[in-house]
Amino acid sequence: MSSVPSQPYLSTSKRSTGPSGQNPLKDVKAFAFDVWGTVVNWRKGVADQLRAFNSGKIDDDWDAFTAEWRENYYEMTFSIASGAEGTMNVDVMHRQILEKMLQTPRWKYLASHWDEEARRELVQFWHRVPGWPDTTEGLYGLKRYAIIGTLSNGNIRTLVDMAKYADLPWDVIFSSELLGSYKPNPKMYLGALHHLSLEPHQCAMVAAHIYDLRAAASHGMKTVFVRRPQEPDAPDDVRSKADGGEVDVYAESFTEVAELLERARLPSASL
Repeated sequence: MSSVPSQPYLSTSKRSTGPSGQNPLKDVKAFAFDVWGTVVNWRKGVADQLRAFNSGKIDDDWDAFTAEWRENYYEMTFSIASGAEGTMNVDVMHRQILEKMLQTPRWKYLASHWDEEARRELVQFWHRVPGWPDTTEGLYGLKRYAIIGTLSNGNIRTLVDMAKYADLPWDVIFSSELLGSYKPNPKMYLGALHHLSLEPHQCAMVAAHIYDLRAAASHGMKTVFVRRPQEPDAPDDVRSKADGGEVDVYAESFTEVAELLERARLPSASL
């Protein structure tokens, strides 16, 4: 396991401070994280496992398979968040999507290669995905000064397994399974605030997807956008409020967010 950094971060980055130098994270006591895409690199993680699992047996575009699997997930979670019926367990959802994909012309040939045991294992791939290069260091840095936890559409077991696999030192796990819907349904954001016993401005939502941050902001939460490669719903023109945009913090990494939080906690530090 990684250890908490023993030395303060040193940074000259000022991109998210306001004109007066006010730090947007000054009052933040907890950070709620979107996980897939923001914390972990699901695209590479799942595709790499598919390649290894099928090595020497099946050669196909596993990046495309992974992307389609994920696109179907987005469709289902948004539908349920809007009021449609559906499972609140993402393992069940991933299996449902897998079965649907294996009935399509593009992928139906795979059905004869993957038996029940194989299909169960494929679903587990979503439990074992790596963090981005800055993820673990940044989370430990934030954990020095605030509560850190998930606010994710994942089910509890998936999020626990992912935390152990990728060294994600959460203080708390909030999931759709616990809160009764999927993002961007208000139950997710309001539920997390309720259980943390915090006012909205004391909790920051961290995500690589603007829809998630817009929903959090509508309930008064602070917003932290972290740019991640190839993630959907991440417009090129996202900017911090200090730069005329709509999010409280724009960052390229979790370590950058940790640096900003450290400046809020240690205002007299020579940074």
